This record gives sequence, structure tokens and C-alpha cells, in this order.
Amino acid sequence: MTNSITCNRFDELFQRIASLGGRAEQIEGAKVIDAGVACHGGLGIGIGLADLCMGGLSSVQLVPVDRSEFVVGQAVFVQTDQPLLACLGCQYAGWPVKADDYFAMGSGPMRMVRGREAVLTDLDLLEAVQPVVGVLESETLPTNAAVKSIAEDCGLEVGQLRIAVAPSTSVAGSVQVVARSVETAMHKLHELKFDVKTIVSATGLAPLPPPAKRGDVVGGIGRTNDAMLYGANVSLWVDHDDDAVADVIEKVPSCSSTDHGRPFAKVFKDYQYDFYRVDPLLFSPAVVTIHNLRSGRTWTAGRFEAKVLRESFLT
Repeated sequence: MTNSITCNRFDELFQRIASLGGRAEQIEGAKVIDAGVACHGGLGIGIGLADLCMGGLSSVQLVPVDRSEFVVGQAVFVQTDQPLLACLGCQYAGWPVKADDYFAMGSGPMRMVRGREAVLTDLDLLEAVQPVVGVLESETLPTNAAVKSIAEDCGLEVGQLRIAVAPSTSVAGSVQVVARSVETAMHKLHELKFDVKTIVSATGLAPLPPPAKRGDVVGGIGRTNDAMLYGANVSLWVDHDDDAVADVIEKVPSCSSTDHGRPFAKVFKDYQYDFYRVDPLLFSPAVVTIHNLRSGRTWTAGRFEAKVLRESFLT
């Protein structure tokens, strides 16, 4: 089971978290990793969080890239041979964790235990196991009420929870968000009614932006989104009909959206910081390549936007 595998990864990270610049916490009996709330965190924790988000079903690493194309000198590279389970079953931030005194976006294999999201039920991505692992994107650690709410939604005792938390403005938080390049392509394809179960393997590369100023949530969200929208390059290997691929390829990259072309922080501001008003077609990688194993044909669509990345990352 995915949660069982990830729990082992979590416990290993929990034991050595101090050496990586993070903090180990206990909240209401739940194990909690602070990866950037009351500490600086770091790149190593960020890679660990991305691994947890994907249920331990991927390889995540930092790689050097050409600054002339990506503006920064490093990027997050992701590879998985179980993209459906790793990305839509685990990594997609589809759980808005809410309590009276807390809010965060939840990722990780704990989502499949809760099992309330349409994407999970549509694709039969459900689990009934304990303990569970989740990752929260938030500026603060979960409150007692939030931890109890997560446990209740999963049908578990609080002591069965393993939670990692990082703000989007932290180093670790930036890494784990930018590691979502494949996931954004998978989710976009699912929304376009493409059969994502036919996707066999995937890779993704996205530039790692400089983190925004501490507390600048919009800035953090803006830079990490721009890394995806204007700098991410995703390749998918599928076993499908050529016509099905040809029908969607031009709709997958972010340039298919009318909101494309400006830093995300500016787009977000125009919509009064309401994600649900932003064109959903925008949330996808800059460039997408699909290789069809059935026919041997390849399609590529989209484009990089170094000018937008430069405006976002360096101003």
C-alpha cells in the first residue's frame, strides 16, 4: 500500500530532520515535520517532501540547467513509472484542509484514505490503511483542531497521522511545489477527458525559483506557479490511439489559456486572489511532449517564456 511505503520514508526523514535544517514536532500525538515554518528548512527536506507527496513512487532530484532558458541555474527533475498513482492519487493538492482556526492545501497518499475527491473516485484511487502520510502547504503548523479534523476525515486515531508542513515561501516548500510538473500535466489531461490510465511513464523538469520574502504568500505562490506555467517541460509515454493524443496536445500547455503571458501574481491580483476565477486551462506546464508507444509517434506543444520568468524571479 502506498501509505505504508511512505510512512517508512516519513519516519526516516523524521529521525534526521534536525540535520537537514527542519524540526520534529508532536501535535496531539501526530508526528509533524516542520520544513520551513519555524525554521529555514532546506533543499534536502524539499526533495523529501516531494517524495512523500508522490507516495515514494518517483525519483526527485535537483539538476543544473541553462540560465539563458530557465533564468535560474537549477531545476527540479521528476521521473515516475507510476504516474497515475504518484501524481493524481498522491501528489495533487486536492484536499483543502479546514478547521475553525486553520487552513492548508493537503497533498500526499492520505488523500486516498479520505477518498472524497472526484478525481480519486473517478479513477478508483482509494486506500483503507493506517498510518497515513500527508503534506500541507501552509505558513503555520496545524492546530490541534486541524490535526483532529484530518484524523477524523481519514477515519483514524490522531496517533496514526504523519504530517509534513512547508510554506510556499520556504526553500523546501518551493522544491515540493515545483516538483509537480508531471502532476499538472496529468490533471490537465484528466480534465480534458483524456484517459490518464494509458500514461505509462513520465518525466518533468521545472526551474527552482528563488523563494519569495518570508510572509509574502502571494509572491511565493506566484513564483512557483510561474516556474510551472512558463518553464516546466513534461514528457509522457502513453499507450493510446493517435487520434486521442492529437485531439488534446495543443490544449495541454499553459499557453492554451487566455490568462497566459503575465506573471501569475499579477493574474491572481486581477481576480482578487480567488483561484477559482483564474482560467483553469492556465494551470499546466509550459511545454508538453507525448510519445505514443502504440504508434511510435511523438507530439510536442507549448513554449518557454524566459521573459516572464525573469520578471517573476528577479523583480
